[in-house]
Amino acid sequence: MDALASLVAHSEVPAEQSSAISMPAFVKLAAQSELPAPGEAKEFELGDGIICVANVDGTISAMDNVCLHHGGPLGQGMIEEGKVVCPWHGWQYDPQTGQAAHNPNARVAVYPIKIENGEVMIEI
Repeated sequence: MDALASLVAHSEVPAEQSSAISMPAFVKLAAQSELPAPGEAKEFELGDGIICVANVDGTISAMDNVCLHHGGPLGQGMIEEGKVVCPWHGWQYDPQTGQAAHNPNARVAVYPIKIENGEVMIEI
């Protein structure tokens, strides 16, 4: 189960209300001061999982942290030519789309992210 599905599955919404909830919601991921520096990626815990946040030339993106190849931690990788590079075997992902550089049909999930009042919010 990915981090966001886990967070939703473990939410404290009464069963009678859960079927009525269909709109995605933004939740706090981190403080703005914790964001990675330009040209870096970083891991953030969310629910039972981890999200990779990348900073490509000042543009912040959020994506699943698990590489499709062998499950490497993308947030521990680096940014090269605008792509998040998995530290285990070098698979590269576009942080805006989640698309793998070598295969347009392989992609990790990406999530809308915004900054409000010094807090980083991610849409689930």
